[in-house]
Amino acid sequence: MLTDGERVNINAMDLLAKLTRLDLAPALLDDVRALLARVELADQNAQLVAVMEGMLQNKESIIEAKESLIAVKESIIKTADIKIAALTLELAHHRRIRFAYKSEALSIDQRDLFEETWDIDLAAMEAELDAQGDALAQGKPKAKRPRAGRQPLPAHLVRIEHRHEPDSCQCGQCGSTLIQIGEDISEQLDVEPARFFVHRHIRPQYACRACATVTAAPVPPAIIDGGMASSGLLAWLAISKFVDHLPLYRIGQIGARQDVPLPISTTADWLGKIGVALQPLADRMSTLLRLRPALHADETPVRQLDPGKGKTKRAYLWAYRSNSLDEGPLIVVFDYQGGRGGVHAQTFLGDWRGHLMVDDYSGYKSLFVGGVTELACLAHLRRKFFDLHAANGSPIAAQALRRIAQLYVIEQQARDGDAVERLRLRQELAKPLLTQCHDWLITTRCTVADGSGTAKAIDHALKRWPALIRYADSGTLPIDNNPVENAIRPIAIGKKNWLFAGSERAGRRAAAIQSLLATAKLNGLEPLRWLTETLEKLPTCPNSQIDSLLPFAKPGK
Repeated sequence: MLTDGERVNINAMDLLAKLTRLDLAPALLDDVRALLARVELADQNAQLVAVMEGMLQNKESIIEAKESLIAVKESIIKTADIKIAALTLELAHHRRIRFAYKSEALSIDQRDLFEETWDIDLAAMEAELDAQGDALAQGKPKAKRPRAGRQPLPAHLVRIEHRHEPDSCQCGQCGSTLIQIGEDISEQLDVEPARFFVHRHIRPQYACRACATVTAAPVPPAIIDGGMASSGLLAWLAISKFVDHLPLYRIGQIGARQDVPLPISTTADWLGKIGVALQPLADRMSTLLRLRPALHADETPVRQLDPGKGKTKRAYLWAYRSNSLDEGPLIVVFDYQGGRGGVHAQTFLGDWRGHLMVDDYSGYKSLFVGGVTELACLAHLRRKFFDLHAANGSPIAAQALRRIAQLYVIEQQARDGDAVERLRLRQELAKPLLTQCHDWLITTRCTVADGSGTAKAIDHALKRWPALIRYADSGTLPIDNNPVENAIRPIAIGKKNWLFAGSERAGRRAAAIQSLLATAKLNGLEPLRWLTETLEKLPTCPNSQIDSLLPFAKPGK
């Protein structure tokens, strides 16, 4: 089958042959030949252009296909990079929690969780060096090494004096009588372990011969009527259990070392009765806490024995703390519940309306719909950027940490001032910094990839921004939730010792006792002394005077 070009060539040859037979002039015939040649060349050029255009279109299609493939690969790589960054951040976070430092400061001089082992090793090496130096000295005077000064021993401790006189009052050189010109006094700290002793109460009985009546001193009421445990022993038991976090079997071992039997069945019975006796104090303290205008809240999981299944289940210890910037004694209350649902916070707070400092847990959200005003924790936000910086040295995270640090410097300046002074500093210094920080977060968010750790930290800040900056418009609202986290931390550490609560009733009893002891520590009271005195006074204290037994520091003390 002929192509268009071949057909043109054949027609041109036939036309030229016919014109030759007509005996035309040679010049005219040459013009026809030239014209036919130009027509043939134009047709060939058209074919070449068509071929070139086809090749060009094919090449553009190939380029477009390659560009599409490159875009797909770049999208896959971008997604993978974001996922890798997120996993790296999460891994760094868990490694830091498991193995590294707990501090969120940027300083490299962070204290190690097990630094006491280093101190022990250093002391041992110094002792070995001293021993080697003594051996090499061979009678030479020992050079004194400079030592760091130490704090004086507490003045309230009992001093037992030991006087060390020379063997003779005569001079060993000339025999003259020595006179005292001064004293060299040094002090050593000593301790006496738990010492068990017995109070023996003797009540003589007297009889009247005239009317045959018998008179004796009455037995004072006690937490446990007729019990052999004194208030001091019961208080020591409670402190050992709920402050020092010793299981009852370890407390029994302490008694056994002094041949004092403290079976678990007996100590458990005592603790149960202590809890019942102290419950009215804990309830009263909860009532007083709900009178405060601003509160902190947090929660931590605990294990509870599940006898029906032969294993443990998860329960929660909710913590509520008063605001340190408000007037009045500090209060912390622990509420033991079987779950983490927001209904537990609603039940505890009831009709309370005020400012509540919490993390971003959704269980609190219903409270904010019902009239409670939300405060967001700046330390919680800082922790997200700190984890990001610890994972990959992010400059954006470092900048965020510097901005947050400036806000805490202002709080440090206002720490010793009153509410009016604190409000002035927050308005003049903190609010402009917060505005600048907000603008910087919005601008920076446009430059980071969606789904990255940086994007998540910034999104968290922007989402909670109104609650984060609310403190700056008041001189009494807190900046973060650290106070309640510090209150709940000892219990979170202690639960590694007592492992689980035996029942929900046991958990609530422990929460009541822990609330009282933690509040005593917050107010500068020595828990053992306070509890001992309270257990002595409680049996005879009327309900109208129950506030006098609460673990609040008394005025003037």
